Parts: sequence; structure tokens; C-alpha cells
Amino acid sequence: MMTDPIADMLTRIRNAYRSNKDHVDIPASKIKAQIARIMLEGGYIGNVKFIDDGLQGSLRVYIKYNEGRRSAIEGIRRISLPSRRVYVTRDRLPRVMGGYGTAIISTSHGIMTDKDARKNGVGGEVLCHIW
Repeated sequence: MMTDPIADMLTRIRNAYRSNKDHVDIPASKIKAQIARIMLEGGYIGNVKFIDDGLQGSLRVYIKYNEGRRSAIEGIRRISLPSRRVYVTRDRLPRVMGGYGTAIISTSHGIMTDKDARKNGVGGEVLCHIW
């Protein structure tokens, strides 16, 4: 039994780009699909495909590399844990790496980036930081 599926997703992606893999398969869920969508829109990953296996399904995340086989993701960190949730108000939304990175926030309006949360004027749970 897995206690933190989001941390598992982030760890799988981190392990894949550190070992220069082209893609990684992750057990699918709606929240993981939303996180992958935000990473795709931010340019951190190359593509995401849903693979239907008749059960839960899986997400195939294609890692994006630059010249010299360097990953587009410099780092990825889980912030809010099951044992220690981290909530922020709209006034205290984090800026990752001075605005160069992205914080993924779970709000009452759905999962979005810190920039979108500022624009919509909402706070929420800080899921992770990507830079």
C-alpha cells in the first residue's frame, strides 16, 4: 500500500531523468493527470499519454531533454506531505527560484500553478515545486 502517490509520481520522474530514460510509466489517477498536464504546459516534460490496461491505467510521461541530453527539469520537490499538510493563503503563495520555477497548488478551483492562483486570487495546498 502506498501512502503518498504524488510523492511516488515525483520520485519516478526524478529517477527517470537522472538515469536518462526516455519515458516513465506511473499508475494513473485524476490528480496525477492534472499535475502532468501542468508540467507539460510549463515545458518540463515532453508529452503525456494515458495507457488503458483495463484496470487503473497508467500515465506514460516522456522526459524532455535539451542539447547534451540535459533534462528540462533541474529539480522537483514534494512540499505538502500526508503527515504535514502545507496550506497558503492567496497573499502567501510561494515563488519558486525567484519566479523561474513553478509551484503546483491544489485550490478550490482545481489544481493550478502559483501564477494562475495569484491571477485568480485563491490559495490552497502546496503540492510540489518544480524548477
